[in-house]
This record gives sequence, structure tokens and C-alpha cells, in this order.
Amino acid sequence: MRFWVMLISYDDRLVFCFYICLTKVSITTRPMAIKITDECINCGACEPECPNTAIYEAAAEWKYKEGTKLSGNVVLPNGHAVDADMAQEPGSDEYYFIVADKCTECKGFHAEPQCAAVCPVDCCVPDDEHQETEEVLLAKQQFMHGS
Repeated sequence: MRFWVMLISYDDRLVFCFYICLTKVSITTRPMAIKITDECINCGACEPECPNTAIYEAAAEWKYKEGTKLSGNVVLPNGHAVDADMAQEPGSDEYYFIVADKCTECKGFHAEPQCAAVCPVDCCVPDDEHQETEEVLLAKQQFMHGS
């Protein structure tokens, strides 16, 4: 079981959320992309739930075009130029991984991240190295999928 508890700072400028699990507490600025931790049991429950095809099996090469309308050379919303058709290196060779450039926390599709909702071991957690606002996540969703 997991809970989000929001705390707004005294000057109302910073919003922090506490992600509380049975054994862990972490403090993050929300929203942001999701990551899969090394506690993953490789069950695969998360992969088919991702509307962006941002989740891949351990050691799997992946492409930006998979599950999106992207094709050829594109400039991502974060400014990086990529070839959407080119195979990319796996994010992990031990457990499932999420491509942060494709993760939108399911914004534009669902009310909550579906990977976190179905994970039996609660290893789909916010990735504090990829903090993005809700507006950025929605813009990323539009960029990848269009109207």
C-alpha cells in the first residue's frame, strides 16, 4: 500500500510530496517521470499498461517511435535531437525500465500512472532525476501522440 501526502511550504512556492510505502519514505517534487527500482521482480505487469510504450523488459533495445507517432529525426521537447527509428541501448539489463523521455505519468490518458497502479511490489516510483511539471508532461504526450 502506498500514500501521497502533500506539504506546501510556508511561502507557498514549493510543493513537496511524501511518497510513503510500508518500508520507505522519500521526498520529491511532483510531478515527474516514473522509474522502476531494482526491487522489480520482472513480472511484466507494468509493460502493457503504459500508453506511451515507455516501459521495456530488461536488456531490451527500444525506439522512440514504438507506441508513438514519431518517425525519423525529431527534436524532443527537452531539446535533444534523436532518430526515432534507431534502436537505443537498454536502460537496465537486470529488470524492467522506463524511458524517461517517453514517460508522461499517463497524463492525457489516465488519472494516475498505470504502472504504479498495477505493480505488485510497488517498485514504480517517481524519478527525482526527471522532474517535470504537469504542463510539460501533457506537452510531451501531445508531441508523441498528437490530437
